[in-house]
Amino acid sequence: MAKIIITCAVTGGAHTPSMSDALPITPEEIANQAIAAAEAGAAILHLHARVPETGQPTGNPDVYAQFLPVIRQRTDAVVNLTTGGSATMPLDDRLAAATRFKPEMCSLNMGSINFAFHGAGRRITDWKHAWEKDYVLNSDDYIFRNTFRDIDRIITTMREGGTKFEHECYDVGHLYNLAHFVAAGIVEPPFFIQMIFGILGGIGPDLENLMFMKATADRLFGRDSYQWSVLAAGRHQMPFLTQAALMGGHVRVGLEDSLFIERGELAVSNAQQVAKIVRILHEMGHEPATPSEARAMLGLKGGDRVEF
Repeated sequence: MAKIIITCAVTGGAHTPSMSDALPITPEEIANQAIAAAEAGAAILHLHARVPETGQPTGNPDVYAQFLPVIRQRTDAVVNLTTGGSATMPLDDRLAAATRFKPEMCSLNMGSINFAFHGAGRRITDWKHAWEKDYVLNSDDYIFRNTFRDIDRIITTMREGGTKFEHECYDVGHLYNLAHFVAAGIVEPPFFIQMIFGILGGIGPDLENLMFMKATADRLFGRDSYQWSVLAAGRHQMPFLTQAALMGGHVRVGLEDSLFIERGELAVSNAQQVAKIVRILHEMGHEPATPSEARAMLGLKGGDRVEF
């Protein structure tokens, strides 16, 4: 049976508390949902932090410190910290937690894009917190900055502690940006590409685009140099991940990427999404990779070398 790495992105920085009661906000909620997702079959936990009182995205390492040790004590899953934070967060804030805690993995966005999610606010009539409405509805004017200088700074800063990356590619050009860093010897194999579909501002969730992204990566890097995974936003999540798994790719679920478990039905937890993709993988004859297997495939430094 093929082993498939399941990543669970637990809370993210785009969805807000008014969109779903299941979205984890406090350190305790983030820890509990992350641990449950790992128990359900996620080998990698992709983590953001929130201001506990309001749910606003934050890069404050002191907030991360309230849930990272708990997760490490209660699960062997690979911890993958964001360096994306949110589209409105300066790079210093985005890097602060990763720099302090030196995780096994970090996300690394491989290019600047328009990053819009204002459409998600259309169905909300009662906002729980004052910050949410403007944050969501103004996203039609957000540029998610990830310049070559920004990317180089993140790589240079984090590789000193042995951290490797989930290279997030929102469009075909981002694969070429990654190829630039590979050619320069700044990124070395094996590396992990997360192909992202369905974000407004990035490549669309069409099967032809998935095939083209994979073929482009094969041509640029060779099939043996990298592992690849797919996430798809919103209602495209499960159908797109099913197709990716059929092609031999790894998968990412989580309430960062979609608040739903099926069309029109909100998920009750991250673990529910993990359990669903595990069932789908089993039907295909695949097995979820364990954290140890994921570490071996991705060449990670091990959970004993983090600083939390």
